[in-house]
Amino acid sequence: MLPKPPTYLSTPPLITPKSREGCSNYISPTFPLGPFVKYKGNPLLVPNPENDFESAYIYNAAAIVLDDIVYLLYRAQNAAKVSFIGLAWSADGLNFTRLDHPVLEPTEAWEAGGGVEDPRITRVDGTFYMTYTAYDLHKPRLCLATSTDLVNWKKYPPMFTDWADIEIELDGSHSIRRDHSKAGAIFAEKNEAGKYTMIWGDSFLQLAESDDLINWNPLPFNQHFATGVHQWENRLLEPGPAPIKTSDGKWILVYNAATTGGSGFASNQYSISQMLVDYKNIRAGPLARLEWPSLLVEAENEHKGQVNEVVFCEGMVQFKGQWLLYYGQGDSELGVAVADAH
Repeated sequence: MLPKPPTYLSTPPLITPKSREGCSNYISPTFPLGPFVKYKGNPLLVPNPENDFESAYIYNAAAIVLDDIVYLLYRAQNAAKVSFIGLAWSADGLNFTRLDHPVLEPTEAWEAGGGVEDPRITRVDGTFYMTYTAYDLHKPRLCLATSTDLVNWKKYPPMFTDWADIEIELDGSHSIRRDHSKAGAIFAEKNEAGKYTMIWGDSFLQLAESDDLINWNPLPFNQHFATGVHQWENRLLEPGPAPIKTSDGKWILVYNAATTGGSGFASNQYSISQMLVDYKNIRAGPLARLEWPSLLVEAENEHKGQVNEVVFCEGMVQFKGQWLLYYGQGDSELGVAVADAH
């Protein structure tokens, strides 16, 4: 069955700093979330050849609930593979109306040629803090933008200008990368020292701290938060959405992982899993992680796409008694997986 044609509007519902975040009757979770079941109506969002900024690919969406509406900030690419960030909203979390133009597009030198990619969102005191990757066709750089309405955004320069880490190649060898940064998931609360914390990176998971949510200081590379311990995550780890607080005061980090292959996994196959985090002692690393992914590559458009063998999450919300985990399918289309919140 072909997806129905998308519905567009030129303006979204009104969002203000007073808009209520989260669903009514929210249930604080326990670790782990799930099990997750992929929605039979996937994909939820597909490219539209008639709308240039999203004419080739749609995937990797941040998600948030405001005034009982689910909002998605999704990555879109045109035929030249330049990335933009679009906005969509839904009263049921499944059927979305889209804004007819992007809310974030490449305007800076560090975004020229490649665009703005992979949003993740945290809201603090009525302001949205969106991390995203700027790509100039040479290096990806982790950046930040702020807004109070999800439409009008103020951009800031790249967060880290002098950074080096280690990349694990597909053959298992290691190489040094410089000035390469991606993927920031920000805690919505301050840590014990009165600072905000971000888990970030796309090799090992790293930590950074901030007094104001704008200016971030990374901890040294050798003080990383986590590395891969299972075969299916032995190439890289990358944070998913902003961490979620549990009923006992711990936090759940949904994360993405890739493998060099083996044990039934293809080379560079991506999966989605979960970690339990003690925010009071975050530098000690995760308290626990799942032995097996929460979401695996299964569908045809996950095996074959712009990038093969990919499921990838940057947005998840609790809505009407369910967890809705939005994920990219083959870096080409956007799907959702559902779990009971009770």
